[in-house]
Amino acid sequence: MPSIRDLPTHRITKFTNCRIPSGSELVEQDIWVDSVSGKILRDQEAFYEYQLSPDQVEDLGGRILAPGFIDVQINGAQGFDFSVPQASKEEYDDGLKQVNRGLARMGITSYLPTVTSQRSDVYHKVLPSLGPSGVHRRAEDGAESLGAHVEGPFLSPGKNGIHTPEVLISADHGMEDLINCYGSENLIPDETSTNPKPAVKMITLAPEVGIMLSLIPTIQSHGIICSIGHSDATYEEALSAVSAGAHMITHLFNAMRPFYHRNPGIFGLLGQSEQPRPFYGLIADGIHLHPTCIQIAYNAHPQGLILVTDAMKLLGMPDGVYDWTNGERIEKSGPLLTLEGSERIAGSSATLIECVNNFRRWAGARTAETIAAVTEKPAKMLGVYGAKGCLAPGADADLVVLGESVDEETGQANLTVDQVWKFGVKIVDKGKFC
Repeated sequence: MPSIRDLPTHRITKFTNCRIPSGSELVEQDIWVDSVSGKILRDQEAFYEYQLSPDQVEDLGGRILAPGFIDVQINGAQGFDFSVPQASKEEYDDGLKQVNRGLARMGITSYLPTVTSQRSDVYHKVLPSLGPSGVHRRAEDGAESLGAHVEGPFLSPGKNGIHTPEVLISADHGMEDLINCYGSENLIPDETSTNPKPAVKMITLAPEVGIMLSLIPTIQSHGIICSIGHSDATYEEALSAVSAGAHMITHLFNAMRPFYHRNPGIFGLLGQSEQPRPFYGLIADGIHLHPTCIQIAYNAHPQGLILVTDAMKLLGMPDGVYDWTNGERIEKSGPLLTLEGSERIAGSSATLIECVNNFRRWAGARTAETIAAVTEKPAKMLGVYGAKGCLAPGADADLVVLGESVDEETGQANLTVDQVWKFGVKIVDKGKFC
């Protein structure tokens, strides 16, 4: 981070009369940000040592100022599916731009675009566009990618969920299987490149399939996170995966061996204490999980909980009937997606703020703890805490201003996304781009 005295100009904003998350509490504290560096400043240093004054003051009237939200599992939005190549890379990238702006309006400033199980040629086409956004990121572009999440195809055929069984494969020969599948350039850092980070940031895998368990340390050595998911692993197999380096569970409870009193399965990892327990994703959309399941998981391991949407491409689209990739038609009604003319659930398009409000209500969690599940916890899981997911000096000035509204029918208080700031620049105000 450059020193304040090295910056040629400043556009300093002071946020005041606001509450920020600190541990399990919300505390009153001013925050200063610089839109030139895109960073959060030390207010005392800026004011006393460098004798700087804010160019503008944002009085938030007691509202919450939080780090920008991070979604580590999202399949698409604004009608765009990350797993579907377009006629050209330019057309695909144009679709991504619309997604990034749409996600920003929902309070998401960083995310992992998720690609489901596909044939190798699809990964080779889409992954180069989904890597980390890099040093040339502009605030007005909206949300930024922190790298792709490839959910498969090294999954258990018996726990495939909506993943096409025909494309699932087993890693039987070593890392060459992953390289052939995703492409070497998307997995292995290139130190000679201007952006040496590979496209893939996280892989969801079934550790019991093939020799995948033995490959986890090698995958981790390339800076890629291994997440256990779509797996029929026993408790012992899951424990071995964590010992090997896996430290995330993809959508806990969904598409995995269920809890059983003689074999707790993957869920049992939340109860063990002999080694660090993994983080785990939960989809609090009211569709994927019963509220009690969310309460149980949170009470078992509150420090590991990460809220995700796992949303489909209809996220951000108006209600209606839409064509689907397999020739079927999907009906969207709020967050619920069903096959047209039936009650069969086809997924969800819940926003992350909806999941936040559901979780806060169902788990009885404090507001600051709830916010941590979409900021601090995913940032720590991804290894980017300090740059993302916090309001510490030197962190990226990715911010969300949260208001509160009361539902007239239920009387329940819900958090609302009022403003979004990216790199110290206000880009969204009341759901509209500035």
